[in-house]
Amino acid sequence: MKDVLKIGGILLAITVIAAAALSGVYSVTKPLIEDAKQKEQDAALTVALAGADTSGIYKVENEEYVYYEGFTERERQNLIGYAFITSKYGYSSDIVTMVGVDTAGTIIGIKVLSQQETPGLGTRIAEKAYGETKTWVQKQFEGKTAMGCAVDKDGGSIISITGATISSRAVTNSVVDGYKKFNEFITKK
Repeated sequence: MKDVLKIGGILLAITVIAAAALSGVYSVTKPLIEDAKQKEQDAALTVALAGADTSGIYKVENEEYVYYEGFTERERQNLIGYAFITSKYGYSSDIVTMVGVDTAGTIIGIKVLSQQETPGLGTRIAEKAYGETKTWVQKQFEGKTAMGCAVDKDGGSIISITGATISSRAVTNSVVDGYKKFNEFITKK
C-alpha cells in the first residue's frame, strides 16, 4: 500500500510541475503569438486595401460586426473601400481570409490569413510562385465583383486548384458569403 501511495504522490508532483511549466510557457508565448497575428493581419490589410495609406486604414467595430475602412489619406479622405475577415471550412480546416472591396463591391484584393489544408494541394491557395508578390489565387479575385465569384467547376471564372477544388471553393464561397454579410450590415447602417 505504501508503494502505491508513493508512486501516486510522485505522479501527482510530476503532473503539478508539468502543468505549472506549461502554464508558464503559455503566459510567455501568448502575447508573442497575438502580436504576430496582429502583424499578419496588418499586412493582409495592405493587400486587401491596396492603394490605401497604411495610416489611413481604420477599424470600425460595434456589437454586431467588425470591418475596416481604407482611405488614401490619414485624415479619412478619399475612401478606397472596405475590408473584412471571412472564413469557410475547406477540406480539413477553416480557411480565414481578409477581403477588400471598393465601394461598388469590386474586389481590390484578398489574402488568406490562416489555413491547415492538405500540404501540396489545398495549401496552394496561400503559396506564391518564386519572385511573385501575390499568390495565383489572390490575382484571380482582383477586379471581380464579390457577388459574382464562383469556381470554374460551378460555372465561374475562378480557376480551382487541381486536386484541391474543395479548398478553392471554400475560399471563393467565403468571399461571396462574407461580402453578403458585410453588404447587409453596411446597408442597415
